[in-house]
Amino acid sequence: VQLQASGGGLVHPGSSLRLSCAASSGFTLDELAIGWFRQAPGKEREAVTCISNSDGTTYYADSVNGRFTISRDNAKNTFYLQMNSLKPEDTAVYFCAADTYSKICTIDPARITWWGQGTLVTVSS
Repeated sequence: VQLQASGGGLVHPGSSLRLSCAASSGFTLDELAIGWFRQAPGKEREAVTCISNSDGTTYYADSVNGRFTISRDNAKNTFYLQMNSLKPEDTAVYFCAADTYSKICTIDPARITWWGQGTLVTVSS
């Protein structure tokens, strides 16, 4: 599976941004657990949000719950991260990820099989 992330940019606090991750070859999205992770300068990569492929449940990190929404379009084999009410602390490189393991937000990111290339989101006034 190849993942291609896009949609990052520079925005002001309080703004919205939508990231996309297009999956090509191999599995279809409904066969995979999918998610978004981020890595800020000097920090470890952390899980932001994921959708399980076993039961469709979603996970959100406390820091983004209520502001970010993950969704997918199986027909386009693309999934999204809608980010609202962005804060400076949301600044990071955002990565999309996928795996056949269902709970990818709960495991060490190093164990996740497929990654997109990362897209930079900068929230600054």
